[in-house]
Amino acid sequence: MTTHVALAGARGKMGRLFDAILAEMDDVEVVARLGRDSSLSEMDGADLVVDVTHPDASQRIVEHATRTGAHVLIGTSGWSESRITSLRSSLSDGAGVLIIPNFSLGSVLGTTFAALAATFYSSIEIIESHRATKADSPSGTAVRTAELMAAAREGLGPVEAPHTEQRARGQEVAGIPVHSLRRHGVVARQEVLLGGAGETLSIVHDTIDSSAYERGIRLSIDAARNVTGVVVGLENVIDLGLTSS
Repeated sequence: MTTHVALAGARGKMGRLFDAILAEMDDVEVVARLGRDSSLSEMDGADLVVDVTHPDASQRIVEHATRTGAHVLIGTSGWSESRITSLRSSLSDGAGVLIIPNFSLGSVLGTTFAALAATFYSSIEIIESHRATKADSPSGTAVRTAELMAAAREGLGPVEAPHTEQRARGQEVAGIPVHSLRRHGVVARQEVLLGGAGETLSIVHDTIDSSAYERGIRLSIDAARNVTGVVVGLENVIDLGLTSS
């Protein structure tokens, strides 16, 4: 059975990558390619809407898509925990939204390792770097990492993060300082730094090329067609043997 897909953000870098991958899938047909000036009604009738747009536009696109009965795959940053909670409460029965902060398998492994390590260390910070043209900060991956580490530490008390009232100390996400760098020559890099008595641990992931996203994109497209409710994270699409959905 063919899945009819509407691709929102088709002209962007990730949109073009999605478009190329969708074209290679035998059971998928792209029926609409939406750009900045497109009407939301162009996605009506699609079975699956892929949103790889801009944080300012994403929520409106997702709300329209779910109202029309389409499943949704979100690859746009900016979906905070509060926005996700609101989306969960507004979904009708049978609706499905899959939110993927990062399509790289290495990235999701790094985030999973960080959540495991967070229970052993009370000093934690995140440094993330992206290309100079990235519109939002902190990145969706950094937000997701911080939230998962905080959840893993529930009952252990807050992270030790002194002087966070100073601007140079970064933005606190779930109580963890996050520092965002935007510079040329970088695709994506995240470093989670943890410290304890007499030792430090760094968990680093570097995206060298956008080809790193291809496997995760294919897995996410397949999963999004049948997802129910709101599911967040590539770790809930693949079996890592470490986390549960």
